[in-house]
This record gives sequence, C-alpha cells and structure tokens, in this order.
Amino acid sequence: MNTLFASLSDIEEQRAGSGKPYHEFLHVRSMSAGLYVLPARATDRQQPHREDEIYYVLRGHGRFTTGAEDREVSAGSVIFVAAKVEHRFYDITEELAILVLFAPAET
Repeated sequence: MNTLFASLSDIEEQRAGSGKPYHEFLHVRSMSAGLYVLPARATDRQQPHREDEIYYVLRGHGRFTTGAEDREVSAGSVIFVAAKVEHRFYDITEELAILVLFAPAET
C-alpha cells in the first residue's frame, strides 16, 4: 500500500459494523492504525502490546492509567505508551473514540 485516504465517518461506520471496539484500518510493516471506541462505563480489557503505541483521543471523557501515571483524558489528549507497559482507560463517563497508532505494526 502506497497511499490511504479515508474519512473518520467511514472508519467509524466500518468499526460499528464489525461489532468490535477496535477496528484496524491500516496495516503496513512499519506501523498500523485503528479506531478504538469504548462506551461510557465500559471496561477496557486490553493487555500490554509488543509494539510502541500512540493514542489520540478524538472525543469523549475518561481516565487513563499506566505505571505511576493517572490522568484525565478528553478530546485532543495524546498519549504515548512504550511496548509491554501495562495501561488502560477507565472511569469512562462519555464514549471515548481513540485513534491508535502502533509501531511497528501490531501483531
């Protein structure tokens, strides 16, 4: 793949159609990207990943914990998590929609 053009609304529609909280919309050797949506009061069941990752919160409100860090997150929050580090979203008071970037690509 050399180029990807996508609209957030199309990606959200594909994710909703899958019935899953995470929808990967890009996967190349060096990175992958997806949309992760957690409804209000949801439990984030993810486990540490083997890849570094960046989260960009598109909308919603909740908290995020990793190691000794515990922060409020909302639209515009950017979070980096190194590979193999425990982390999760919690206390989600408004549906969180999160752009997730993995490097290298998630396996």
